[in-house]
Amino acid sequence: MAEQLDQLFVHLKHWLVGHLPDAWQPLASILLSITPVLMVFPGLFALTTVIERKGLGRIQNRRGPNRVGIPLTNIRLAGFGQFIADGIKALIKEDVVPRAADKVVHFLAPIALVVPVLLAYSVLPFGRNMVPLDLDAGVLFFFAVGSATELCLFMAGWSSHNKYSLLGAMRAIAQMISYELPLILSGVAVIMVTGTLSLPKIVEAQNVYTGTIAHWHVFTPWGLAGFILFFISSLAEANRSPFDMPEAESEIIAGYFVEYSGFKFALFFLGEYLGLFAVAGFGITLFLGGWTAPFSWLTWIPSWAWFMGKLVTMIAIYIWIRGTVPRLRADQLMNFAWKFMLPMALLNIVVTGLWHFTELAGWNIVVRWLVCAGILIVPYLLLGRAFKAKVGQREYRYAS
Repeated sequence: MAEQLDQLFVHLKHWLVGHLPDAWQPLASILLSITPVLMVFPGLFALTTVIERKGLGRIQNRRGPNRVGIPLTNIRLAGFGQFIADGIKALIKEDVVPRAADKVVHFLAPIALVVPVLLAYSVLPFGRNMVPLDLDAGVLFFFAVGSATELCLFMAGWSSHNKYSLLGAMRAIAQMISYELPLILSGVAVIMVTGTLSLPKIVEAQNVYTGTIAHWHVFTPWGLAGFILFFISSLAEANRSPFDMPEAESEIIAGYFVEYSGFKFALFFLGEYLGLFAVAGFGITLFLGGWTAPFSWLTWIPSWAWFMGKLVTMIAIYIWIRGTVPRLRADQLMNFAWKFMLPMALLNIVVTGLWHFTELAGWNIVVRWLVCAGILIVPYLLLGRAFKAKVGQREYRYAS
């Protein structure tokens, strides 16, 4: 029964494809792999916008959306229809394009932002035997399509013919390139240990249990450090607080999309959240076991439920951070990337190699943990102290 529930969507796809003529089956298989991605994650985006606004309202002791509701018999989910109202508003709102703008590039920028993000989902394993495109170089494919977003942001900022837009685009590109380095280097550690660039094989390498505990990479010192570095870098890559400098309204109005309105603006909003979900799913695959259970006695829960549960948990943490952590200054953001994150990511690669070779040498697990953790903790303390001394303590001033 557990196996049938786990492979429910796989069997359903094969059943639907099997009822079609042989000539149509390859195309139908592709469409049935793409359609769930195009339905589930944009739907998750819509719900997340409402949950985030209501959650931030609770954190900040105010009300979130509480008017537009969805009537269900005698129950009215107040506020959870807000995304429908926002979507209708975006569709009917006037599309204003600056007179001096490059209209073709201005039009293509939001479309070119969403397409690479959707392509990134094609290599993510959402469950056992549930990967749309099983590439041997899936990790490289994910990073390759993800790097296309920098070009899209530049297109948006440059084509608007607005100095604020161009400044926001250049700052966004500088931030994303800076934090891509620790993001990629943290993933290199996983590749070194597993010896593969295939995301399903990386998950399978973690689908091993010692006693009742899974061999998730996050349960190792290099994996824990790599996951923390990856998580922080993912915040910067997705322009999330406290790294939301490209959209700092108090400084540069609204960043690279200041000259966008209507549905084009909604596409930027959609692309940002879909990118956040994609990079969260990628981190889950690399460090948190993907669709595997943390304990062997929980393997009866469907694999796709584990993946979505981890993804929802990551989204909740992103919302929590946005509501509690203040925004960094631009100089703090760049210094943190180059003077702290990058050295720690490089050091983590060395520790990963040490972890692997000490295992081959037959070292005790406790000794390996202490040695590798010590190599990471000491530089962490030294770099943190030097960074704090250079940047200085943050001061808050209030109007009297």
